[in-house]
Amino acid sequence: MAKKEETPNMVEQFAEFKELKHIDKTTMISVLEESFRSVLAKTFGTDDNLDVILNPDKGDVQIFQNLEVVPDGEVENVNTQISLSEARANGDPDAEIGEEYSKEIIFANFGRRAILNLRQTLQSKILDLQKEAIYAKFKDLEGELVTGEVYQTWSKETLLLDDDKNELLLPKSEAIPSDYFRKGETVRAVVINVDNKNNNPKITVSRTSNEFLRRLFELEVPEIHDGLINIRAIARIPGERAKIAVESYDERIDAVGACVGVKGSRIHGIVRELRNENIDVINYSQKPEVLIGRALNLSHAPQMRIDHEAKKAEVFLRPEDISLAIGKGGLNIKLASMLSGYTIDIYREGSYSNEEDIYIDEFKDEIDSWIIDALKAMGCVTAKAVINTPRQDLIDKADLEEDTVDEILEILKAEFED
Repeated sequence: MAKKEETPNMVEQFAEFKELKHIDKTTMISVLEESFRSVLAKTFGTDDNLDVILNPDKGDVQIFQNLEVVPDGEVENVNTQISLSEARANGDPDAEIGEEYSKEIIFANFGRRAILNLRQTLQSKILDLQKEAIYAKFKDLEGELVTGEVYQTWSKETLLLDDDKNELLLPKSEAIPSDYFRKGETVRAVVINVDNKNNNPKITVSRTSNEFLRRLFELEVPEIHDGLINIRAIARIPGERAKIAVESYDERIDAVGACVGVKGSRIHGIVRELRNENIDVINYSQKPEVLIGRALNLSHAPQMRIDHEAKKAEVFLRPEDISLAIGKGGLNIKLASMLSGYTIDIYREGSYSNEEDIYIDEFKDEIDSWIIDALKAMGCVTAKAVINTPRQDLIDKADLEEDTVDEILEILKAEFED
């Protein structure tokens, strides 16, 4: 009797798994039947003539072997045939030759080896089913925010576990440079990729993605979550600085003010999450010249020459505004270019109407490239911009030797004298 209880117990265990993993009843019955048939096929050589009837709610499993009734002495395969006398003796006194006789199989009677095989088959199918469910779940979550607990950190990636103990991989390349995680710490990230190679789901998350910043704003700013404010563009240099362009569909709502919050209450939490990444929030505009001016953090509308086809913008600024527009390490102009989608070159005011100026890049054959980069970093993008800059400024701001500056000026002036 003990053996007969084994099979119902296994069904009950699977039903418990179903409750934990939210597997629907139809799938549960299908997996159970496949598992029984797989083991039975090995035992009988085929499962074509077997009926497996499952009732998971009660834990019942019934197995019937359908055998052809043949004359006594002519049974060639006991797994597919039964003699007339045996069929009549085993409960069907009206059996006739050529008819079908259903014989009930008590699985537990096959012994522990068969039961062990069934357990292993069932576990394997459950594992496959679980992996498929994980893949489907996270495939739907691509681009969404998830939370995980730090389980282990290696040199190239960090392993996170979510509430269901699913593994989330955060590569070092997708972590903010100043990220430092301790075991057990809770980390937020966005799902960027879900692979299922060889039925082995791999979920990759990111904290450097633009979508991560977008989801954080949706979380902190109800107006964005409710669709009253739309995020039109995002540019990030993770851990350093970011720019986000927002637009309100309701004229009564100040989009920038709503994102920042009273005394910065809403944006401060995002800044802390991003390891003190500085965030500029600006009003979006469909006019590139307006968007570029706002992205450069300029207090006034500068003169600008735009090539829409080439996606290039030439911005003409007062000398005192150039360093602000470029920003420390060139971050501000780089982010403004990323946000607007335009390549931005900055010039000093006064060269706007002069079509005879020459880009300083044209002098690479005569001037070292590192010197040209240093001049461009201080806003001198053209030859005349360099010539019109005080000599001492070129020495101090570009960190050049006096002889080098004099040689550069001589080269540039000679071009215009010719």
